Amino acid sequence: MTAAKNGNRKIWLLLGGLAVVIVVLAVIFFTGSEKESVKHFLDANLPKSKPSAPETAGTKTVTLFFLSDDDDLLHRESRDIAVGRSASDEAQRTLAELIKGSARTFVSPLPAEAKVRQVFVTKDGTAYVDFSREIMDKFSYGSSSELSAIYAVVNTLAFNFKAIKKVSILVEGAEKETLGGHVDLTHPFTPDFSLVAK
Repeated sequence: MTAAKNGNRKIWLLLGGLAVVIVVLAVIFFTGSEKESVKHFLDANLPKSKPSAPETAGTKTVTLFFLSDDDDLLHRESRDIAVGRSASDEAQRTLAELIKGSARTFVSPLPAEAKVRQVFVTKDGTAYVDFSREIMDKFSYGSSSELSAIYAVVNTLAFNFKAIKKVSILVEGAEKETLGGHVDLTHPFTPDFSLVAK
């Protein structure tokens, strides 16, 4: 009888010890996996931002369209710009060069004080070009100079960027009726290369 009791007691001790080991392992396992699953859950619910393309070293040549004192046509001039992260970025750099003016004897169609605040290109190929208020405030436009200024912008963008089919001009983020009272700005413009000198 005593031997049987001792045998039972050993079995219960063994089972008890095994139970303690199982509980300790379970605590370690579930605590670790809970942290891991929480981490994965948080990672899965973070908004996925698109990785920005790295700045590419190098330059590209673009064609700008300036005015001339000799006629009412637009004249081509090549310029190098830094390669950008996107077409919108490069379009903004290209227009900044147009504002800087000609390296030759051509006349800038835009006031030097104007800034390009942003260029946004939609999927349908419309480029929205947002200028600072100086494009209106610092320039006195006649009808031909206003038309030339608009088409210098439109032709420059459409000529250099295949994705751009038409251009809408904004000032300080808002649509304006006109720059100088002559040309309606409430619709986008398609390029007109008949205005360019041969």
